[in-house]
Amino acid sequence: MKIHEYQGKELLRQFGVPVPRGYPAFTVQEAVEAAQKLGGNVWVVKAQIHAGGRGKGGGVKLGRSIDDVKALAGEILGMQLKTHQTGPEGQKVRRLLIEEGADIKKEYYVAALTDRATQKVAMMASSEGGMDIEEVAHATPEKILKVFVEPAAGLTDEQALFLAQGIGVPEASQAQAVEVLKGLYRCYMETDASLAEINPLILEGNGNIKALDAKFNFDANALFRHPEIVAYRDLDEEDPAEVEASKFDLAYISLDGNIGCLVNGAGLAMATMDTIKLFGGEPANFLDVGGGATAEKVTEAFKIMLKNPEVKGILVNIFGGIMRCDTIAEGVIAACKAVNLSVPLVVRMKGTNEDLGKKMLADSGLPIISADTMAEAATKIVAAVK
Repeated sequence: MKIHEYQGKELLRQFGVPVPRGYPAFTVQEAVEAAQKLGGNVWVVKAQIHAGGRGKGGGVKLGRSIDDVKALAGEILGMQLKTHQTGPEGQKVRRLLIEEGADIKKEYYVAALTDRATQKVAMMASSEGGMDIEEVAHATPEKILKVFVEPAAGLTDEQALFLAQGIGVPEASQAQAVEVLKGLYRCYMETDASLAEINPLILEGNGNIKALDAKFNFDANALFRHPEIVAYRDLDEEDPAEVEASKFDLAYISLDGNIGCLVNGAGLAMATMDTIKLFGGEPANFLDVGGGATAEKVTEAFKIMLKNPEVKGILVNIFGGIMRCDTIAEGVIAACKAVNLSVPLVVRMKGTNEDLGKKMLADSGLPIISADTMAEAATKIVAAVK
């Protein structure tokens, strides 16, 4: 799960990380009122979408008068903001962050993220803040410093100081930089984040350190512990099909192909997509119905897949371990009737009650294409779609 910049800054503030004063705004009038409340003579009008590169796409502008703020808010609200992370279709801007201006002397990059290779937390820092960290990693990898933190011990003063000194924070500001890094680490750990990133972290003219941006990803499996973070969820920023799937406890991710996949088990789902591609097809989705799928769940899965107009065929690939093949067969038959299926359907089943499941499909009178192996199933669905 992702959240907006202004929400990330609310979290950082709770852990002692200094952030600029600012207010979210959902209308032009709210943007004007936010600027008036902040006072001063320079304001930043920032689009709030779940994607990076907003400034390059025209979603971050500087206003030097209230009239500027009003005009910029009207320009940015409702725009289809395109960045390298949104794809060519862009993302509609529905909220803004109005923030006080900052006296930026130097920009840094810092982040905390899960490192599965070492089973520790990687704390990263770079002197090249404000840039895409991928570009820095590619062009000048030596400018990215890392320390690996033992979760039981936490980020030490020595580790934090190593990062602060390594990215060139002036000596007078290093003590504050250490506290900021430790606050970021605590925030990452205590919110069950999988990524907590500040880009840029700035050094102001007066020597203060401040987080000018905030990006968070959270481990969805831990959200039950954090209702206050779940409350930040913005469904407008998510794929409607994925939101709908989550209501039925289905793991669904949209892809660019035209063959819908319904599979039980994430590993088998990945293998099924690979097999489709191997035989010249393109999967339209990842869809794992899990081990406890019911007929109702399978029906909903079909409905979600078929809402995608690009889907020209469906492949059902089931291994009956916990999940029985006859239960899936019942669901497939019910789904075909409920959605009045008009695209080719290939079903491959193996495992518990396999023969019963196959008989139910054969006796249904529906034009279901049967297959015994994954290769046969993929070959048949690719041929049917073509």
